[in-house]
Amino acid sequence: MLRQTFIHIPGIGKETERSLWSQGCVDWSTFLENRGAFNLNGAEADLVHRYVSESQEALERQEHQYFRLRLSASEAWRAWPDFRSSCVYLDIETDGGQQGNAITMIGLYDGIEFKGLVKGVDLENFRDEISRSSMIVSFFGLGFDVPMLIKRFKDVPMDHIHMDLASILKKIGFRGGLKKIEKQLGWSRGAGIDGLTGLDAIRLWNEYCRGNAKSLEILLEYNRADVVNLERLAEIAYDQLSALTRGEEPPPIPGLLEPILPNLEMHSAPVQAHRRRAHFPR
Repeated sequence: MLRQTFIHIPGIGKETERSLWSQGCVDWSTFLENRGAFNLNGAEADLVHRYVSESQEALERQEHQYFRLRLSASEAWRAWPDFRSSCVYLDIETDGGQQGNAITMIGLYDGIEFKGLVKGVDLENFRDEISRSSMIVSFFGLGFDVPMLIKRFKDVPMDHIHMDLASILKKIGFRGGLKKIEKQLGWSRGAGIDGLTGLDAIRLWNEYCRGNAKSLEILLEYNRADVVNLERLAEIAYDQLSALTRGEEPPPIPGLLEPILPNLEMHSAPVQAHRRRAHFPR
C-alpha cells in the first residue's frame, strides 16, 4: 500500500489520492513514467514529482525516518508490509507510577523471537534492541508506552514509524482495549494468564520484588501474549484498511464472534468511484 500512497505529499489529500487512482495512477512508478498525464486537482506538479521520486528512493534505502516524518499516525499502517522485516511489536509494564523509573518490563517481539527486558536485570539492553528496528507496532503506545520510554531512555531516538493499533483498529470498527478485542476474535491466552489485566501486572511485579520468582514468570508470559498478539492484529488491520481504502470488499476476519462496523468515511463515494477502474499491483 505504501507505493500507492500519495497523501503524504503536500497539496494531496484523500480525495486527490482517490482521483489519481481513478485515473489509473495506482503507484509511484506509474506516476513517474507518465509525468504530466494526471490531474492533480491544483497540487503543484513539480513538487509532487519531487516527493514521489524521494519517496521511491527512500523506500529503496529503507529510510524509515522519511516516512515517519511524512505519514500521519492514522496512516502509518500503510508502511507495515514494507518495513515488517525490521518491525518490533512493543509493550511495557510498569509499577503504576508515571515516571520513567516506573517501567518494570519491556516486551519486544520481532515476529520470531520474544524478549522480555526486566528492570534490574537487562532493561538497559533496550537501547541496543530498539536501534535494530525501523517500525513499532503497539496498542496505545503513542499515548503511553513511547512517552514513558522517552522519560526512561532520554538518549534513545524514538524516530520509528509507529502503527498504534488502539486508534487504527477503531477505523475498522473495533472498540475497547486489547483484551476485549482479543475476546471479540475468539482468542484465548491460555491457562495462567487469561483474564489478567494491567493491575495484575503491577501485583505480579510487586510479588516478584518480595521474592516470588514464579510471579515474574507469569508476568513475562502475560507480556509475551501482548506483543505476539499485536502482530496478528496488525495483519487484520492492514488487510481490512488496505481493502477499504482502495474501495474493495474487505476480507472476512477469521474467528470474529460479533459484527463490527467500519468507519463510514472508509466507504465514501470517492472511494467507490475508483473501485471499478483502478487495478492495483499486488
